[in-house]
This record gives sequence, structure tokens and C-alpha cells, in this order.
Amino acid sequence: MTASTPHYTAPAAPDTDAEEPRLRRELAAVYRLVAHFRMTDLIFTHISARVPGPEHHFLINPYGLLFEEITASNLVKVDLSGHPVEETPHPVNPAGFVIHSAVHASRPDAHCVLHTHTKAGCAVAAQEEGLLPLNQISMEFYGRLGYHDYEGVALNLAEQQRLVADLAGHPAMILRNHGLLTVGETPAQAFLRMYYLDKACEIQVAATAGGAKLVMPPPDIRELTARQLAGEDEGSDLQDDKAYDLAWSALLRLVERVAPDYKD
Repeated sequence: MTASTPHYTAPAAPDTDAEEPRLRRELAAVYRLVAHFRMTDLIFTHISARVPGPEHHFLINPYGLLFEEITASNLVKVDLSGHPVEETPHPVNPAGFVIHSAVHASRPDAHCVLHTHTKAGCAVAAQEEGLLPLNQISMEFYGRLGYHDYEGVALNLAEQQRLVADLAGHPAMILRNHGLLTVGETPAQAFLRMYYLDKACEIQVAATAGGAKLVMPPPDIRELTARQLAGEDEGSDLQDDKAYDLAWSALLRLVERVAPDYKD
């Protein structure tokens, strides 16, 4: 079983002042992990996290910095109009604002939004059938994946409504001819979903490259696997309700080793 998001329960809404420093550190850790696993596109793509509170502010990367340069303190806090709410020397990626603000405004559970342009993700985003249920990792997203048709670089506000409609209630979406997007109740959850969505795309590219006939499980097994990996299946003999926390703890240990300055 992959360590995706089984049995995850979001914490109670914390005090904003006490929570923001912790949220900054977790989001910065995710940026460093995306860099470590080579899921970046130079200074492009973006990861955002909603700051608790009634203001609907969210944190996003300073436009112009590599992901390996992101720290807790240099993340930019903006409002839903994309305007910084604190003094900062850094601009914000306009396309990042269009995509992320739309999702944050429409999905109360989408506290974190993660977008990538990985090679495998872009390859599958260009395939007509989208993500195929070829592997246990792929089946985490069976029936739980939105698709959004390409409309050019995301610089037009009118696209926001269609982005939101195509994502609907799904935890992830393929932006056709563009890339991948995941959401989560925490940066950790959004990252683990992206890690496995990108891995599923890598598997698909490898499996289809040789031209051999593909084997896919029947629909009922695909759905069962998706429920098991989401912690929604109560009929299995055993349950794995520790995978999510154990995986994230291991990833934090990795960040501490390879990029300890992320907390600065």
C-alpha cells in the first residue's frame, strides 16, 4: 500500500498568530521536497497554503526564486486578489495567482494547492485517455481525478470558474497540455498526493513506451483500491492508519538532512 492519505483527520482550526509560523515551515519543507525530487520547472509552478483566519490570505513562493531557495520567512502572503498583505521585495507569479486563488476561494478543504510541470505529468496531460489504472499507485486516483482543457497560459481571470468546475470535489486534477495539480488539507497531504500522482504518470510513460499490450484490473478492483488507499474501505481484514504520518515524518527527516535552512 502506498503511503498516501489514509485515515487523515484535519486538526481543529488553530489560532492564526500561533499557526502561521508552523505553516510557513511546513510549506517551505514542501518546496524543498519538490526540489529534491526534481519536480520543479526552474522558478515556475507554485505551491500555496491558506493562512487560518477570516481574511482568506494565503502563502505562495516569491516569484524569481528557485524552490531550493524558499524559506519559511521569504514566502509571500497575499490576499485573494493577489496583492501582498505584508511588505515584501518579491513579486508573485500572475499565473500562480489565477490558479491558486480560484481553488482556495472555492474549496474550503483545499488549504494547500500544489501545481507542477514535471516531464511525466506533462506527458500524460498530453495523452487523450489521461491517467490509466495501470498500477496500485495509479488507482489511488481512480474516479478521483479532474481534467481541465488547456486555454493558454493561465493569465485570464475568466478561466477561474472553469478550473474550479473541472476540479469539483477531487483531490487532484490533470491540466491537459499543461501539468498536474493536487490539493490537501495540509501541505503534507498535498505533497504526498503530488508525489504519487507524478509517480503514477512515470509508470504510465514507462509502461506504454514499449508498445506491449497493457493489463488493467476490472473497475470494481480499481474502485476498491482507491477506497483502500484513501482510508475509506472498512471491509478489508487489515487497516493501515499510520502510513500518512509515518511517511511525512520520514520526509521531514530528509529535509532536515538535505536542506536544514528551510526553517529560516
